Amino acid sequence: MLAAAILASLAILWFTTHNLLLIGGFAAGQVALWGAVDFYRRSAPAPAPIGTLPPDWSVMRTAAELSGAAVAISDRAGRLVCANSNFTSWFETLKAPPDITVDEAGHEMLVRLARNAWRDGNAQIDGMRKDAREFSVKAIRSGAGDEYLLWWFSVIERRDIGARAAEMISGRLGYAMARSGVMAVSIGEDGRIRSANAAFAMRATGEENSNIISREFAAFMRMDDKGRIFFEREGRKGLPIRLIHIPLAAEGQQGAAMLLAVDDDGSTIDRASALGHVEQLLSTLPLGLALVDRDGRFLFANESFVRAVDLPVEKLPPYPGDLVIKEDKAAVSESIRRYAKGQAMSGDIAVRLKDQPDEVIALSIAGVRGLGEAAVLIGLKDNSEETKLKRQVAQATKMQAVGQLAGGVAHDFNNILTAIIGYCDLMMLRHQPGDSDYDDIQQIKNNSNRAASLTRQLLAFSRQQTLRPQILQLPDVVAEVSNLLKRLLGEKVRLEVHHGRGAGQVRADPGQLEQVIINLGVNARDAMPGGGVLHIETRPVTQAEVRAMRSEILPIGDYVLLSVSDSGTGISKENLAKIFEPFFTTKEVGKGTGLGLSTVYGIVKQSGGFIFAESEIGKGTRFDIYLPVHVGSAAPAEPPARRAAEKPRDLWGSGRVLVVEDEDMVRAVAERALVRQGYVVETARDGEEGLELFKEGKRYDLIVSDVVMPNMDGPAMGRKLRELYGDVRILFMSGYAEEQLRESINLDNIFFLPKPFSVQQISEAVRDALTTEMD
Repeated sequence: MLAAAILASLAILWFTTHNLLLIGGFAAGQVALWGAVDFYRRSAPAPAPIGTLPPDWSVMRTAAELSGAAVAISDRAGRLVCANSNFTSWFETLKAPPDITVDEAGHEMLVRLARNAWRDGNAQIDGMRKDAREFSVKAIRSGAGDEYLLWWFSVIERRDIGARAAEMISGRLGYAMARSGVMAVSIGEDGRIRSANAAFAMRATGEENSNIISREFAAFMRMDDKGRIFFEREGRKGLPIRLIHIPLAAEGQQGAAMLLAVDDDGSTIDRASALGHVEQLLSTLPLGLALVDRDGRFLFANESFVRAVDLPVEKLPPYPGDLVIKEDKAAVSESIRRYAKGQAMSGDIAVRLKDQPDEVIALSIAGVRGLGEAAVLIGLKDNSEETKLKRQVAQATKMQAVGQLAGGVAHDFNNILTAIIGYCDLMMLRHQPGDSDYDDIQQIKNNSNRAASLTRQLLAFSRQQTLRPQILQLPDVVAEVSNLLKRLLGEKVRLEVHHGRGAGQVRADPGQLEQVIINLGVNARDAMPGGGVLHIETRPVTQAEVRAMRSEILPIGDYVLLSVSDSGTGISKENLAKIFEPFFTTKEVGKGTGLGLSTVYGIVKQSGGFIFAESEIGKGTRFDIYLPVHVGSAAPAEPPARRAAEKPRDLWGSGRVLVVEDEDMVRAVAERALVRQGYVVETARDGEEGLELFKEGKRYDLIVSDVVMPNMDGPAMGRKLRELYGDVRILFMSGYAEEQLRESINLDNIFFLPKPFSVQQISEAVRDALTTEMD
């Protein structure tokens, strides 16, 4: 089409110009232009097919640099198209494989590899060498139209077993061994340390992160004359270790090695001697500890362990499981078997001892090694003191509850006895001795007095009796009662008395203390039917001694000890916890009321003291009474409420008396008794009625009032009367102890009369209250 166009142009020029020169020049120019276009077309690269782009070798080179291998790309003509820096530096050439500089064997391997890759698409060879390197070579056919080969040269690293061992010891494996107490170290052919875990570094240098690489292993070790190996840093006090040598060189050759070290299990020492030292150490500890062999038999038990199980050494059973109840025996045996055969570890199990089935205790079990036959260490807390304390606390709580009940009963009973005794006195005033009714009335009064004595014992037990405390010396009280006590003990029992020097004064009721000593002495006599010795001792107890006792009940302070001990039959453990309870007795029926020791307990507690009992069957009983030392000047023997020093013989009197009492019988007895003595008496049922009488304008020389009454009690009425009408003389009467009511009757210039009382006693109390001068 281009040639036709040129011929048409020439024809047009001929017909228009008929100039041959112009036509020839135009034709020559068209031929030259045609030749130039054809030349350009032939020399320019062929256009890329639609949908493809020419390869970007710069991107390929950048990607190849990211690899740690040597990468190259060649075309079908065997020319190098692209290569990364590793390829050019390792092979020092810009030629494409297989024309790189290698030995003849390597060249043949590369030629064969290229031929297989062009044919099969990919191929690989191992073992091609270039200088000191050994390569694994892979060739892959790729690119548009499969016109290129991608060459991949990776270095084969062949490390020896010593290097791998060093890497493991310094890595996670070494850390795991160190955590389990295994020391590991890798040694080179020259005897220097190549790597070590933290456990070895700590024992060798004292620091886990210490750098000991390349240092001689022998510098950290020493050996004694018995061939035992120790760490040099630990000196003579260090423990021997056992080294396990693991050679890493070929058999029969010397080279690198790995060493594992653990504490010596005792195979090179005298195990019997070690066990003896351990037993000696355990015997000095306050914890209950025992050693058991692999078969579960006892090998050794210290005194604390024997005391904790409450058995003598000769009666200790052969197996620990025999100490516990049937339900716990299998658990104990299984735990001992597991800890004896497994790794050294410890744990606790909850068990109940056969002799104490209601109390759960913790039994500690730990596996031991290196002590010969001993395989398990058993720990049992000696809770005898704790159990004793719990028993004492429970006893005190029980006694307090029973005491409150006994006090309430005694208070109500005292009101009844007051009426009975009062009416007996009134009847006896109308009958003379010799009358037929006189003896019957006297018998009723005697029995009433016996009942009153019983209520006093109940009040003593419940710490609600009226005491007359004085500042006194305990040895003087013991001396006063010794003669009477000797007659009560009889000829078979010998009384021994010992007084320590320097005992301080105590504040107590001497009559009540005498009753304490007599009650304890009579009980001791009954516990020694065949005779024996009753020993009474008094001595001072300092704060340091109390602190050394570590008692949770006895506060730190100075005390005077009154100890009463006998050589009798003793009291069993079951009964020892009940001896202070009211109406409890171990005597035969009809030979004891069961109130003797409960009275002792109440008197001691109300006096601010503490009493403890210890007993063993066949070896006697000891009661220790601790009374606090009185601090300050000697107080008067009389209690705070006013009382006349001497009782007047003439009980007749005059004046107006108001009797306030909620019990009808007691109110009637008091009224009749005082009327007979010449007083003008009016009565009221409670405090409110008494106030109403004052509001009506009536005045009285003395108010005789019960303390505890419904609606308004006596102290509330007394405070109101003094607030409204000035100082009013008040005589309180109650079946409760004055000390117990001290806070409620905390009024000035008051008087107190305990129930039950007789006609003469109330007459004397009223006369004293009216004749005593008030502040």
